[in-house]
Parts: sequence; C-alpha cells; structure tokens
Amino acid sequence: MVNQKSSPLPAIVIAGPTASGKSGMALAIARQFDGVVINADSMQVYDVLRVVTARPSAEDEAVAPHRVYGVLPPATACSAALWKDLAAEAMDQAWAAGKLPVVVGGTGLYLRTLMHGISPIPDIPDPIRAEARARLERLGNAVFHAELAARDPVMAARLDPANSQRLSRAWEVLEATGRSLAEWQAEPWQGAVPARFLTFSLAPRARRCTLIATCASG
Repeated sequence: MVNQKSSPLPAIVIAGPTASGKSGMALAIARQFDGVVINADSMQVYDVLRVVTARPSAEDEAVAPHRVYGVLPPATACSAALWKDLAAEAMDQAWAAGKLPVVVGGTGLYLRTLMHGISPIPDIPDPIRAEARARLERLGNAVFHAELAARDPVMAARLDPANSQRLSRAWEVLEATGRSLAEWQAEPWQGAVPARFLTFSLAPRARRCTLIATCASG
C-alpha cells in the first residue's frame, strides 16, 4: 500500500441505501474529477447476477474506470477484510495513476473497515465455517443458541436467536480461535486505509434526498 502517513491522499466515499442515487453521483464525480469508481456493495463483488444486483452498465463503465465489480465467484465468501484489501489495492492503483478513488456502496461494514479498521479476527478455515453452518441447520436456531450460551454466554446474550448468520459466526470464531467473538471485538481495530476521506451519505426522504458530507482522515 502507498505510504501516506505524512500526507494522506484524498478519496471520496458515497454511502446510502438502494436506489438513493449513489451510483449516479459516483459516476458524475468520477467523470468530473478524473476518478475511478470502486465498489463497496457486498453483492456486486460477485461475477454473477449483474442485473439483480444493479451493477453498473457497460455504458457507465465506458464513462469512468470501475473496480472491484464482479471480481469473485459465488463460492468465495467475501468478508469485510477481503473486500478492504481489494479496495485498498484499487485505491493505490488510482492514486499511482493520478486519479481520484470514488468508493461507492451501501455495505456499511465494508466502509467502516476501509476508513476505521476492523477487529483483528483471524481468517476462519472453510471446514470450520461449513461445520458451524451444518450444525446450526441440523439443530435449529433455538437449540444452537442454547449450546452457544453454554460455551459463550456473553456473546450469546448479545445475539437474536433468529439471526442464523450471527449465531454461526459466533460459533465458528469460538471453534477456530478458542476465544469469544466478544473478546475479539473488544480488541483495537486495525487495517484502516490511511486516506483523507470526504464522505457523502445519501438519505432519501419521501420525494427528496438529503445529502450529508463529512471529512476525516483514516
């Protein structure tokens, strides 16, 4: 990654819910300021479902470079840490070419990881991840939650028993690391990209859209 400790390089972040107009805004900024549009949507990273996930069209991609769209097969789980590495590489390439990175998407965890870092949880081996999901499916949420509570009462108390994804995540982290996910989450965040971020948050309200801008350095 480019060393920016003395003088962070600029980047634009555009966040907002589906159909808020963030993709159009990102394209307009990239066209106006010689930018590169970088995807921060958890579904648009995959190389299938282009229409369903509302990926930019070929016409949009002809207006400005687009990165981190359709780069992973569906079988690959895209974590926030993996996405951040992909986005950071794309940002470095943009800066090296004298272009402005324009990061756009609605996946809040991805954007938070990019700008502020993430808990240093080790990568979970695929067999452990698969076993956790199979166990949850076999036992059902209520029994699985009870088993998690017996081993990790702190984390279990934080989780809705109906939230299968979070239950499975808590179990797999405990299995793989021997530590509660709650302990990992209490660790200082790591890995933020050291950029000077100007963030636009689009918040649609009825027939109008509120634009909120903030500026921060990672």
